[in-house]
Amino acid sequence: MKCDVCDSEATVFLTQIINGQMTTVNLCDACSKAKGVTDEMGFGLAEAFLSQAPPPITADTSCPTCGFTAAQLKKIGRMGCPECYHTFRDGLDGLLKSMHKGTRHIGKVPHRIVTRNALVGNIGHLREELANAVRDERYEDAARLKTEIDLLQAKLPSPP
Repeated sequence: MKCDVCDSEATVFLTQIINGQMTTVNLCDACSKAKGVTDEMGFGLAEAFLSQAPPPITADTSCPTCGFTAAQLKKIGRMGCPECYHTFRDGLDGLLKSMHKGTRHIGKVPHRIVTRNALVGNIGHLREELANAVRDERYEDAARLKTEIDLLQAKLPSPP
């Protein structure tokens, strides 16, 4: 293969695909160094491209398959086609956070479980206080705390 710049023997071959169109550039060692494609340390253009962050998703970014835009996604709240998930993947977290409270769903918790969890938390706290009271030899406080713990345990609903 010949260098596309000077017709010498090509040693560097770059292939780039943009919007489904493949472009190939053949360069000799001298031209690749002159163009900044490679350097003496051995780092090439591929490493430079791979280390770059993807372009940010803007309101006019659109899906190549269906033409759906990020603005439409934000307005409607749905993707236009399966390819949209690939097109908007880098900006999806930001869009979801702006549309919803977050990217993690937390559903409703049944009332009896909330009540049980609150009672278990209170019992745990009282047990710590009881241990401290016994350690400090405050036996009247320890007796009162033990009574409170027993009352709360009696109110405790059975586990689900």
